[in-house]
Amino acid sequence: MTVAVVPGTIVVYSDIWCSFAHLAVHRLHATRSRLGLEGRVAFDHHAFPLELLNGHSSPRPGTDSEVSAIGRLDPEAGWKLWQAPDWTYPTTTLPALEAVQAAKEQGLAASEALDLALRKAFWVDSRCISLRSVLLEVAAETGVVDVEQLAEALDDGRARKLVMADFAVSQTDAVQCSPHLFLADGTNAANPGVEVHYTDAYGTGFPIATADNPSIYETLLLQAANALEPA
Repeated sequence: MTVAVVPGTIVVYSDIWCSFAHLAVHRLHATRSRLGLEGRVAFDHHAFPLELLNGHSSPRPGTDSEVSAIGRLDPEAGWKLWQAPDWTYPTTTLPALEAVQAAKEQGLAASEALDLALRKAFWVDSRCISLRSVLLEVAAETGVVDVEQLAEALDDGRARKLVMADFAVSQTDAVQCSPHLFLADGTNAANPGVEVHYTDAYGTGFPIATADNPSIYETLLLQAANALEPA
């Protein structure tokens, strides 16, 4: 199975409470801005729903263990240990993943803005992105997303089938992990530039990054932009 990609876009399969995806999405946005490719290369987000793949919600000790270990690779992405009361910690990211898909009705710019804002809401601001009210608050804060249209889409559930379609793809060998990036020319990169191993099982041990090459994002973005150039 192959992942279809429109020229001028980078397809991103990921989950929002994946630290490696938070790092990758931050670097995509930062590098695109630095290269002046905003408006030329868009990010098409798709769900790699870890809780459906694993059969349980993400264990908080796992995400906590990754804040310092993965956060040190790029502190500018913004990272904090969970600061809100324990009982407000998200137990699911499916509503957030659904909201990102629903926002595509308003265009990829709206969808990618909401995706980035939701990652920051979780990893930096300790907000419960399981809640409808929080999703809509974050959407309003982007200044890009039409909140009423998003609320309507969430309330009638029209985007849930898109998340489930992504889940079906995530179960194939086409997508290896969160994050996995795809370009129109067939190039793909799983957890771009980062190699890591865990000292013990996820949620018990902690990750150690053995390699980190952020320059891969410049390569991927320039390739995506060049796909738009006439042959």
